[in-house]
Amino acid sequence: MPVVKYPRLRDPLFYEWDRKAQKCGLRHTIYAVNGDQYTGEWLDNLRHGKGTQIWKSSGAIYSGDWKFGKRDGYGSYSVLDPAAKEYKRVYTGWWQNDRRSGRGTFFYPNGELYEGEWSNGLRSGWGKMHYKDGSTYDGQWLMDQPNGQGLLQLPNGNRYNGGWKDGKKHGPGKYFYPDKGQLLEGIWVADIPKCAVLVEFGRENAPAPPELPLPEIKLQDPAGVLAEAQAMFDDSHN
Repeated sequence: MPVVKYPRLRDPLFYEWDRKAQKCGLRHTIYAVNGDQYTGEWLDNLRHGKGTQIWKSSGAIYSGDWKFGKRDGYGSYSVLDPAAKEYKRVYTGWWQNDRRSGRGTFFYPNGELYEGEWSNGLRSGWGKMHYKDGSTYDGQWLMDQPNGQGLLQLPNGNRYNGGWKDGKKHGPGKYFYPDKGQLLEGIWVADIPKCAVLVEFGRENAPAPPELPLPEIKLQDPAGVLAEAQAMFDDSHN
């Protein structure tokens, strides 16, 4: 009796092509249609794990962690300086969902520098900003602005330590003038001292004190005056 042989069933070719197209694991450089290139790890056709991406249009480069196609984890982002023909760091730190999130350092084009916490791509949390003029702000941030408690130090040595809101001095604070040997303590609203007391502070060591010392003002309860002003400030903002 003759033996009948049936052809082996096999999946259609497009199933095999689809499996080959789903990049997983470590791959060599993959080029996109627009010229971008990525070298690193993949998962289900998405950049996932360690990898380096180069954007052709801007010449920017990111090297670090990826998660399901987005920058997520620790990584460094740099841009190409056309004049110097070399890469300059822009940000090194933590990412989440393709945005700066967690602790990181940002290098501004004008030479300024921020070291601290980020949220959703903005400075939020605790951080220190180094400004171009030599001043620094070390304190709390919210939505890219000083907000909360912080210390501003100026190049001439003067400093403000106290409350901030929307990038301006706001709430109880102390402004030190070491160059004059004076201290201004009080309540600020939008960078303006609304209720404050100016007193001598290290006048004997000040490089440029006023010609005459401040007249002594007798207050029965100076702490009580500031406390009352603070209570009025709180009531007006509730």
